[in-house]
Amino acid sequence: MYVLDLDRPWLETPFLFQGFEIRSQDDIAELQRYCKYVYIDVPESSDISPHLHAREKDKVPYSIQTGDREKNFEYAFLKITNRPRNRPLYPDQTTLEEEICAVREHHDRTRELIYTVMQDIRLGRNIQSLDAKKVVGALTESVIRNPDALICFIQLKKKDEYTALHSLRVCILALAFGRHLGLEKEELNVLGIGALLHDMGKMKVPNEILNKPGALDEREFEIMKSHVPRGVEIVEQAGNIPPAAVEVVRCHHERYNGRGYVSGLKGEQIGLFGTIGAVVDCYDAISSDRAYRGGMSTHTALRKMYEWRNKDFHPKLVEQFIQCMGIYPIGSVVELNTGEIGVVVTMNRVRRLKPRVTLVLQPNASPYPSQKTVDLMQHKTRDGRPCEIERVLEPGTYGINPTHYLPVSAASGF
Repeated sequence: MYVLDLDRPWLETPFLFQGFEIRSQDDIAELQRYCKYVYIDVPESSDISPHLHAREKDKVPYSIQTGDREKNFEYAFLKITNRPRNRPLYPDQTTLEEEICAVREHHDRTRELIYTVMQDIRLGRNIQSLDAKKVVGALTESVIRNPDALICFIQLKKKDEYTALHSLRVCILALAFGRHLGLEKEELNVLGIGALLHDMGKMKVPNEILNKPGALDEREFEIMKSHVPRGVEIVEQAGNIPPAAVEVVRCHHERYNGRGYVSGLKGEQIGLFGTIGAVVDCYDAISSDRAYRGGMSTHTALRKMYEWRNKDFHPKLVEQFIQCMGIYPIGSVVELNTGEIGVVVTMNRVRRLKPRVTLVLQPNASPYPSQKTVDLMQHKTRDGRPCEIERVLEPGTYGINPTHYLPVSAASGF
């Protein structure tokens, strides 16, 4: 049997957060030292009565009972990511390295198309929807094979190209999230088109407002909000854009509690594609450098969004997005319990606390003479303990640029 959860906080036991398989009577005896009962994962166990699917572990957060709010919150956050799934809805078909080679050209072509679309809008021309469908179709195929390659590409950011690259990143994030949710291929294509075009209404907003290095005043914010109806008008005039794709454009600033814009939709009124658009748009926005502020780490961004569940975003979809990205997303700069510093380069979609990490600094903070990538499922500390991520570092710590350690560092134009 696979132990999924305990009757007490994991932090009060010696067991690993992501659970473990019972393999011997000794394992049972060890459990009995700490627990009166445990929860097992039904898909990974056999001969289990169906009524056990309803488990208390689905109640989040699970209090650590230390009185420490920060630890309680971090623990609840970890629990979301650690719920194991029997098998991925879309099994990976390629390795990261194979997919990087296959998708680099499609990434660059999509980037070029976005600039063409932006220029056409400024000049009053209609969007070429067929071109958009072609590039999104190629990205969809890549995400289905292995999403990690395109997730690596979203680390390539330039503050002075925010609008264009944000649109590309939101498209990639939406496709990866849709894959995680098990959307059909055609649904992914439609979602990707809407995400790619979600911010095109900003081409009708004056640059002095779009790129203002400070907070917008009330008048300026009203003008900024107009990018949503303008964007809807642009994509509807293009023709052949599916209504569900338009939904992403129309609803990416709506919020779960009804306090978004422009229609004040709430809850289920926003729709699945609109909600996905809102989640991925917000995630990329707060984790990117802007004209008026620096971006936060992706780990911090996910924590913030978890705090905003039930208020800004559908709570279950936020949890699913955290599972999709992992609380240590690709590109995260992390410190291991060995004292080493590294960059997360590949997800582990079954054990999300055990990604592959490229080691950058040794425990004494001196650089490694050559790049070395380790799998945390196998990597051990010097005394034989499992190697784990201790904490995520904020961008710029130790002067590390994560993109230098990802297989996209030689991408054109960066």
